[in-house]
Amino acid sequence: MEHYDHLYDVSENANVRFLGFISEGTRYDFGMVFTHKFYGKPLVICMQTGQSTLLSSEDAVNPGYLQKIFRLDSENEALALAEFFQEHLPSIPFEENQY
Repeated sequence: MEHYDHLYDVSENANVRFLGFISEGTRYDFGMVFTHKFYGKPLVICMQTGQSTLLSSEDAVNPGYLQKIFRLDSENEALALAEFFQEHLPSIPFEENQY
């Protein structure tokens, strides 16, 4: 058996929000896990593809990134999703990671 260096093992109660919506005929279902880990950025999970990323409202201004990470078919879908996330994700001030 290989030796592994233990990095962390942290438990916390996290808030989870599930959001579903339709934009121009495309359905989206996302889970957002709000935690103190990852510099306060929520973990956003696409329930259809299983793709996930750490995302704040500032990160959501990049539709190209959203198109790539969530495997969107068009730039218009990415723009709609960027607008949605900018409205529904928190703005993250820089702070040291708590763990």
